[in-house]
Amino acid sequence: MGFQSVVNQYPAPAVAGDFASANPRASVVSYDGTLKSGTGGVTIGLFAWADSSGNVTNAGSGVPTGFVHRDLQGLNESLLSDATMLIPQGYAVTLHSAGDFWVKTSTAATPGQKIFASNTTGAACTGAAGATISGFTETKWYVPAGFSCAANELTQMTSWN
Repeated sequence: MGFQSVVNQYPAPAVAGDFASANPRASVVSYDGTLKSGTGGVTIGLFAWADSSGNVTNAGSGVPTGFVHRDLQGLNESLLSDATMLIPQGYAVTLHSAGDFWVKTSTAATPGQKIFASNTTGAACTGAAGATISGFTETKWYVPAGFSCAANELTQMTSWN
């Protein structure tokens, strides 16, 4: 982590990709026994797509294969950098197809809104169910009751009804 430069009054509730509850969660069944980070690596806390060879990337078309949970699998390969959320190319990736997670959204979030995944970065934004958002695909995830946030802040998302 580099030198401390800020002291917050309260600790952060989570980091993007953290489990948001102890509710059941489900992992994506992997192809040939493993899913691995594709070209350029995979960023934790974002949506990802897997191809038939098991290569996982944060870009794709259609509904994403799953969400990349933060399980301390990021690897800091850059000398003198503070931290990373990147799983390097070729490393194992676990994608989750169901559960409750903390996610950072590029838009304000209110309870009941659906979560949309960017087809180029895997980042999340929120919108009304059935809405069309250019460059994004609607997922089965949504913002649960009691959680809201401003743009570019953390909120919870769930796949459970």
